[in-house]
Amino acid sequence: VETMGERFHYDRSDGLSGAEYLASIYGTEKDRVNCSFYFKIGACRHGDKCSRQHHVPTFSPTVLLKNFYHNPVVDVRMADAFEKVGKLNSEEQEYFDSFYEELFVECERKYGEIDEINVCENIGEHMVGNVYVKFMREEDADKALEDLNNNRWFNGAPIYAELSPVTDFREGRCRQHEVSTCSKGGFCNFMHLKAISSDLGQRLYGRRGRRADAAGHWARDRGGRGDGPPRRDDYDNRRGGDRFGGGDRFGDRDRRRDDRGGGRDRRRSRSPRRR
Repeated sequence: VETMGERFHYDRSDGLSGAEYLASIYGTEKDRVNCSFYFKIGACRHGDKCSRQHHVPTFSPTVLLKNFYHNPVVDVRMADAFEKVGKLNSEEQEYFDSFYEELFVECERKYGEIDEINVCENIGEHMVGNVYVKFMREEDADKALEDLNNNRWFNGAPIYAELSPVTDFREGRCRQHEVSTCSKGGFCNFMHLKAISSDLGQRLYGRRGRRADAAGHWARDRGGRGDGPPRRDDYDNRRGGDRFGGGDRFGDRDRRRDDRGGGRDRRRSRSPRRR
C-alpha cells in the first residue's frame, strides 16, 4: 500500500522546484493526488470512491448538466447498445439537432454568449447524457448554474448542474472514436461527442467565423469572434414543430409546481464547490 510520503514523492531530474513540478503535472496521469479523468472529463467512473481528488472549480466558464440528454435510440439495458452508439439515421439526427438548438438558444438568451456546447454519447453511468455548456464569460456560467439548479426544469424533470474543470475539450475527446476505431464503444472513459448537422452548425456558429473540424465539431476562431451571436428571431423562424417533443421544453419550477396544483418544493441548493 502506498504511504502518504510515497504518494508525494516524485522521481525526476528536470531541475524544477517542487511547486513548479506539481503545477506542470497537475491533472495528468503523473499526478498522484488529483484525478486526471475528472480534470479532463469532468466525471470519473469511480465517483466518490476514487483514490484521487476531484476538485469542483470555484470559477469556470463551463457548466456540466449531468445526465441531461436522453438519447431515444440507446437503451443501456439492451444487448446491442454497444453497437448503436454513434450511428444516427436522419430522424435521430433531427431529434438531436432540435435538442441542441433549443438548449443553445435558451442558455444564450437567458445567461450570455456561448462558446460551445458538447454532448456525450457515452453510455457509462458517469457520462451518459452529460452536456457541457461553455460560456464566453465565467460570470455567465455562474449565473446559469444558479438559475438552472434552483429555478428551471427540462421535460418535466429538475436540472442538475455544476461547474466543470473542462475548458479545452480536445484533451478529453476520444481520438479513436473520431475515426471509428474505438474498441470500447459507448463504455469508453474518454468523451464520445455527438456532432450536430452541418446546417445547424452553420446557423449557430458559422456567423461567428467558425468552421467544423474533421470530426464535425465547431471550434472558436482564435483570430476573432466573428459577427457575434445570431438574433433570437433567426432561430424562431427556422425551428420546426414538436415532432420529437421539441420546443419550449424548458420551464420554471415554481410555475410547473403551481400548474400541477401543489406538490413539494423540489428546489436544490447550489452545487457544492468541493467534494
